[in-house]
Amino acid sequence: MRQYELVEKVISYDPRADEALLNRAYVYAMRAHGSQKRASGDPYFSHPLEVAAILTDLKLDDATIATALLHDTIEDTDATREEIDTIFGTEIGALVDGLTKINRLDLVSKQAAQAENLRKLLLAVADDARVLLVKLADRLHNMRTIGHVDTEKRARIAQETMDIYAPLAGRMGMQTMREELEDLAFAVINSDARNTIVDRLNFIRSRSGALVEDISEALRARLADAGITAQIAGREKRPHSIWRKMERSQIALEQLSDIYGFRVLVTTSDECYRALGVIHQAWRVVPGRFKDYISTPKQNDYRSLHTTIVGPGSQRVELQVRTLDMHDVAERGVAAHAFYKDNPDEDGRRPLAEDSNAYKWLRYLVEALEEGDNPEEFLEHTRLELFHDQVFCFTPKGNLITLPHGATSIDFAYAVHTDVGNTCVGCKVNGLHAPLLNSLANGDEVEIIRSEAQTPPAAWEKLAVTGKARAAIRRASREVVRDQYVALGREILDRIMSRAGMSLDTGRLEEILPRLNRDHVDDVFISVGRGELTADVVLTALGGNSADGQEGASTVTNGGRGGPLRELGRALTKVYNLPLGRRTDKSGKALADKASALPIRGVRGELAVRFSADYGVVPGDRIVGILNPGEGVTIYPIHADILRKFEDETHRWIDVAWDIDEDRPERFVTSLRVFTLNEVGALGRIAQTIAEADGNIDNLSMVVRSQDFYEMLIDVEVWNLTHLNRLIAALRRLGVVSKVERSTGPAS
Repeated sequence: MRQYELVEKVISYDPRADEALLNRAYVYAMRAHGSQKRASGDPYFSHPLEVAAILTDLKLDDATIATALLHDTIEDTDATREEIDTIFGTEIGALVDGLTKINRLDLVSKQAAQAENLRKLLLAVADDARVLLVKLADRLHNMRTIGHVDTEKRARIAQETMDIYAPLAGRMGMQTMREELEDLAFAVINSDARNTIVDRLNFIRSRSGALVEDISEALRARLADAGITAQIAGREKRPHSIWRKMERSQIALEQLSDIYGFRVLVTTSDECYRALGVIHQAWRVVPGRFKDYISTPKQNDYRSLHTTIVGPGSQRVELQVRTLDMHDVAERGVAAHAFYKDNPDEDGRRPLAEDSNAYKWLRYLVEALEEGDNPEEFLEHTRLELFHDQVFCFTPKGNLITLPHGATSIDFAYAVHTDVGNTCVGCKVNGLHAPLLNSLANGDEVEIIRSEAQTPPAAWEKLAVTGKARAAIRRASREVVRDQYVALGREILDRIMSRAGMSLDTGRLEEILPRLNRDHVDDVFISVGRGELTADVVLTALGGNSADGQEGASTVTNGGRGGPLRELGRALTKVYNLPLGRRTDKSGKALADKASALPIRGVRGELAVRFSADYGVVPGDRIVGILNPGEGVTIYPIHADILRKFEDETHRWIDVAWDIDEDRPERFVTSLRVFTLNEVGALGRIAQTIAEADGNIDNLSMVVRSQDFYEMLIDVEVWNLTHLNRLIAALRRLGVVSKVERSTGPAS
């Protein structure tokens, strides 16, 4: 395209365009790129010129066309932002600078880096969507000329186009650009499949002859008879669109029938429905294939009636019926709206008007960025938003909620508001109680039942479909854990400071935050609760005495049986509503020396306290707790060989004790090593003996198997240590058993 051709094309759809601006941008970019060459050997300036030409097809304003001509100047030439501002104004300078930042991102990268770069891209375009439109045109031209790039880089660029840029074009409403981007990327990613589909299309075309023209004429004639003047356009579907349908419908290439699509363009919305009625009366309708996107537009403002008929020649035909204005939006997306504000802002810029739903979707993504999700979560969120088709549901008040296919009432609740999702306990679908996990369908009316006492279960994260719901559930789960650690840390500090003759004063804690390298008082409580910061350190920073009366000295002595870590048992007991350990003499009088020990009955699976998975612990065993920073307390039997690892870390040892509710007995699992002769029926006799002793085999594995004997590791469920000893004695009396002993470690 020559200089005058570019200017004339812009003037043809925007008579108010600044010809001088376009001419300056053309000459400046051509001189700046000078003798630079592309990989194809063409002058580099041919690239920004073609990008500008693509944008003229979208009928964009003169500033956007000038930006397209200049978009690589700051990145690839000696031009500067200041120079662009001086010559072309701050509006164009900002657009070119935004594109320069995006070009430097190098989105073709590993997932974490790609996620962060996608965040930056969307932040760059959030203020002015024209940045994204120029970038999409830039990518389209690069994909058209991708054959000149080396094979490895070509594959990476094509995959990125399929993953990010094509869906973004679709969300911006530019369906024609999306289809071309997808098809160009498809030709690189899976060239064999595309070639096979192209061959099939060629065969069908040769056999069908003038089928498209015949169907178009038949449709036009039927509508004319009904007094409706319509433009009919027929076309083959693109190879990638056909491939996607084959995957979605699980059909073979030979089964494809509706490979032709026709657009019926009329003048008014009323004529859309009239035309649809004429068509349905003339030809049989394929059930379940009608969609009304006029009454419920898509999120990118797309409006049209979709239907599939068995048309002339018994050919299945997909039809889209819409007005000329709707067609303009479908083809050009956000560019077809009242695109720019009538009055420029303080900087002289005219950003995109905010009445576009596509623009609102972009702003919604930016709001997700501001909620603080990490890059990987945001990438997952964005891909979910980009790729899913939609269902349309309603609140009881009639508000429309758009969700991806497969979404549940959980997703619906979070789409209404995060607080609604967090307090959701049930739902009604179309007036009837329904499971929260049922997938919603088009037209469902959903009422969310709430309770302020509810917090979302962490398991919901895997059940939710939308990125917004998943992110909100993750945040809520983190807040619950945080609150638990705050309560635990506060209780530990309160008890230890009380023993030191001090009171817990958050005002004083705020004064020592720099000394503790924390930003907030709650951070101190969390660190103490997680075991990352000892209470003595906090006490010393406050200028008080530690629990044993020595200022700043560690009170953890003799295997962790003294000082503040002893108080951890009391703190955990209070925070998790666990009864204190109790021990009585023969008269039933409580013994005070063990009152501070941590009870562990019923705490399995709790956040702060858990049994070791590798060592069987049963009531009656001597046990010890090991504090694991960031994880909580793990309970081991005193004979566990792993305890040797902690001999030099006595500050991690915690005094714990059993507290069994005699009215609610519970079985516990422990491991036995059984050495038995290799005789027929030996295993059966062992299993029978365990059963007769009221034990239960939870797991069994052969550790050593030889010609003469077996060594087995048997996990058995017992009530307590007395029960276990009785079971071991019964096994030792068996003639086939040579030795039985408790396992002191995991199976080797």
